[in-house]
Amino acid sequence: RGTEGTPRLSSCRLQPRRRAAGDRTPHRRDRRVQALPRDHWPRRSSRAERARRPPAARWMKLYISADMEGTAAVCSWTQVDPSNTTEYPYYRRLMSQEVRAAIDGAREAGVGDVLINDSHSSMRNVLWDELPDDVRLIYGNRKPFSMAEGIDDSFDLAFFTGYHGAVGTQDATLDHTYTSETLRETRINGRVCSEAMVNAGVLGLAGVPVVLITGDRACIEQTKAAMPWITGVVVKDSIGRFATNSVSPARARDLIRAAAKEAVGRAKDARPYVFEPPIALDLDFVYTHNADYAELIPGFERTGPRSTRFVHDDYRVIFKAYVAAYRLGAAANAHV
Repeated sequence: RGTEGTPRLSSCRLQPRRRAAGDRTPHRRDRRVQALPRDHWPRRSSRAERARRPPAARWMKLYISADMEGTAAVCSWTQVDPSNTTEYPYYRRLMSQEVRAAIDGAREAGVGDVLINDSHSSMRNVLWDELPDDVRLIYGNRKPFSMAEGIDDSFDLAFFTGYHGAVGTQDATLDHTYTSETLRETRINGRVCSEAMVNAGVLGLAGVPVVLITGDRACIEQTKAAMPWITGVVVKDSIGRFATNSVSPARARDLIRAAAKEAVGRAKDARPYVFEPPIALDLDFVYTHNADYAELIPGFERTGPRSTRFVHDDYRVIFKAYVAAYRLGAAANAHV
């Protein structure tokens, strides 16, 4: 994208230029392909394939934030806990395969470059051997923008895979918002927010819309209420917090692949999710000592025994303050 957020390539009519003898400089209409790494060069496609490909989706760049609790069949913390050596290895592979299904569907619609941000727990979950060779993956924890790390205005659209409902949501598998040990509720500008909404706000700063989300029914309904344009994939219905009525992992991948293709085709109707300033971040903590620690952050105001408020015009500052507050709150939980 250019400095004003418009695509670098112009849609203007290209005029043929005269070439001097021996001039091998590629014509400007060919330079985009020339600039790509060789492993990104497109294969020659038939006229029928080109006709089926949505023109608006060509050469789109995709960002994926991949969580795990919303993966098909997941219903227990042990299944998503990296320290669990029995169940976790199987379910991290299911998570990885759902990410792959989303990529495959997007590429059927014409997406090119893909960046995945592993966004669960240790953030070292997605398996490389389940991914295409030409994608990039952000791996590891303690990232400044956490589940939204790596986003910038070069991306055209985003997917959220394996997501879940906000803490306190009824019939939502493993509901939490970043942490259930510290936070009881997260509100931004008065709206109760899930991780999807909190993270979408960061993407919105870059002008990138979230067009696909996968997870349980509660997660999808909650997200669509905030982002009506989003395509949602329900892979399971939650029965309380720790049980699910799930489709098979194979069926989930089929649903995600088809929905990803559809979401890319409808991306032109999506818009970035933006919180209007002044932005008020209200946090309700589990314990009073969580709020005690959060109140140490400059600008945080105590609004109740377990509650704080922070107001700022820049959502980047809001997000970083949010991460700092819940991490400080977690530190306060240490035994004394």
